[in-house]
Amino acid sequence: MSDSGRGKGRLVADRRYPKKSTAQTAKPKRTPAKSTRRKAKARKPRRGGITGFILGMFSWIFRLIWRLTWRITAVALLLLALAVGYEYTKLPEATALLDGRARGSVTLLDQSGAVFARRGDQFGGAVTADSVSPHLVDAIVATEDKRFYYHLGVSPRGIASAIRINLSEGRGPLSGHGGSTITQQTAKLLCLGVEYDPGEWESESDYVSDCRRGSLTRKLKEAIYALAMEVKYTKDEILSIYLNRAYMGGGAYGAEAAAQRYFSKSAVELNPAESAMIAGLLTAPSSLAPTSNLGRSQARAATALRLMNEQGMLSDAETQRYQDNPATLGRDAESPSGGYFADWVIRSLLPGDPTQDGDSPDNDSRTSMADDIMRALEQAERDKVIQTTLDPRIQSIAEDVMEETIAGLKEGSKAQAAIVVMSADGAVRGMVGGRDATASGGFNRATQARRQTGSAFKPFIYAAAMDFGYSPYDTVVDEPFCMNIPGSGQWCPENYTKNFSGRVTLIDALKRSLNIPAVKISEGVGRPVVQQVATQFGVESSLIDTPSLALGASEASLLEMTAAYAGFLAQGHRIEPYGITGTEGTGVRELVIQPDAAGQLVFMLEKVVSEGTGTRARLPDRQAAGKTGTSQEARDAWFIGFTADYVTGIWMGYDDNTPLSGVAGGGLPAEMWQQVMARVHDGLPANPLPMVVPQPPQPVVQPAPQPAPQPQQRQQRREDPIEGLVNQLLRDLLGGN
Repeated sequence: MSDSGRGKGRLVADRRYPKKSTAQTAKPKRTPAKSTRRKAKARKPRRGGITGFILGMFSWIFRLIWRLTWRITAVALLLLALAVGYEYTKLPEATALLDGRARGSVTLLDQSGAVFARRGDQFGGAVTADSVSPHLVDAIVATEDKRFYYHLGVSPRGIASAIRINLSEGRGPLSGHGGSTITQQTAKLLCLGVEYDPGEWESESDYVSDCRRGSLTRKLKEAIYALAMEVKYTKDEILSIYLNRAYMGGGAYGAEAAAQRYFSKSAVELNPAESAMIAGLLTAPSSLAPTSNLGRSQARAATALRLMNEQGMLSDAETQRYQDNPATLGRDAESPSGGYFADWVIRSLLPGDPTQDGDSPDNDSRTSMADDIMRALEQAERDKVIQTTLDPRIQSIAEDVMEETIAGLKEGSKAQAAIVVMSADGAVRGMVGGRDATASGGFNRATQARRQTGSAFKPFIYAAAMDFGYSPYDTVVDEPFCMNIPGSGQWCPENYTKNFSGRVTLIDALKRSLNIPAVKISEGVGRPVVQQVATQFGVESSLIDTPSLALGASEASLLEMTAAYAGFLAQGHRIEPYGITGTEGTGVRELVIQPDAAGQLVFMLEKVVSEGTGTRARLPDRQAAGKTGTSQEARDAWFIGFTADYVTGIWMGYDDNTPLSGVAGGGLPAEMWQQVMARVHDGLPANPLPMVVPQPPQPVVQPAPQPAPQPQQRQQRREDPIEGLVNQLLRDLLGGN
């Protein structure tokens, strides 16, 4: 049989074994990690040689730096968080930080009640960001920290920008622009929470200087404190602290004080122009204050208005309107006047006599002035308002005359001058203590300088003589005169003119300022008596005990001498100068010499002005009395005098005792006195001086001289009839012829 192949198939290999399902045959692929990494590495082209080595080093260094950086950053952030948390725990409530005064302030009112000076930290009252004008808030944010509401207390962008500007201007990175946010500025104002401790700091100024340091360490502490404030307080609370603590020039601390100081209104009433002016001066409050330089302050305010416009706080029209109409000073913010008077009043608040602390404007006396004012202010725990005796009209006259006099001096002259004007009862109405009439805080030559008085001292000699019963018409001989002084030898005083006048009345001796008669009278009534009279009239400086006392060799201040002359006017009573009303009343004190003696002295001093060395001081419409004075070698020139209403003293000289050239008491000082008093009395009635005019001595009538009889022609005395009858009876009784 043959095979036909039907039913037979091909014999293939896959049929040799039973067929398995797909699920049984499919196995997962396994790719070990190491194998994969090796394959990946194998696929990357490897660089060999030096290039590969360098790239490998850089890669390793980068990975090392990255690992160190994020670890250090994490540690630094942790430490920062701990530091911020620590500062946070020490921060008090925001309301406790609004008033930061270390001492009170003093506001001085003139006799009419208007403010003329301020001393110390002026604080108008606590305000908040919600209670002031919104324009003020906008102006401060626009000029000081436009990202204030968006940062966390520190602005890296601002710091970087400040460093760039400082370096471009040739300064150190931390010198000049600080890039500080308002929060950082507030932290600095709070001195990073460190309070003033007198036991730790030599002075408050040292404490403030330390708070204002700009070192890198200080900046870091400031940033930490600022961050803590941002966590503790809201933005408005931080801004409120800043609005109360920031110094805004003119002695004003805080927005309310600045608004009152410059515009005589509350901070809530400020318009955009006024707000821009206050915000603009924050960068340099002393030099940009409108009371210092109004034009400069207005220019800075215009910049602040532009910044407000750029940040959408003001429209273009509003900006242009307020730039065209800048803010001006209010009624109580005029240029400072009466600075020397204000300093004297402040120092008078201290116990004792702080004015007697120096005779030249050296560093010690200037420091003493500042320290005394500081101590006086420290006694005022809160703001104090003092009513004074200052007459603004008279003060202005004194300042004008001073400026006119200084302008008339030779170019380059450094001669100084001082003026004191007071009422007859001792109320000081005006005071200028140096050629810079509006200065304050400096050496006051009216109260601090003690200078030789020269012939201005002679009225005390004649006051003692009048009180002893001398008459102005008594005489003394002006002639060469010498005295033997124990320990010094012979002393021979001379007159200013080097001439002698013979026998003169006391009136002539005083009005011509003769030296020899003054010495004779002083020694005649007794030097201790003269010293006592001068001291009781208020010359509290030490008086020498030598014959030259009569010639004004001792020293005194202008205020002392002016008050003493007021005593002559006050019928011989001591006058105590005063500048504060409502505390002591008038300055009239105990009687020093009898009223009649004082009245006769006034009569003699009137002759000095009307006929003697003080004729340049004569007033055209009223009586005046006074005395000139020129010290040894013309180092000091004085004129002190009075009318029935006012007493004025003038002093001129150099601070270093250089002799004056061509100036004596009867010259420029007398002319200054005349200018001051003529303006002071303008429009006042011409009251007479309280003079006692002495009765001149009656001339003795002598019989006409008879020719002497010759011996052989002796004239027989004519016998009285009764006497002749009696004689005849006696002769008859006695049997005589």
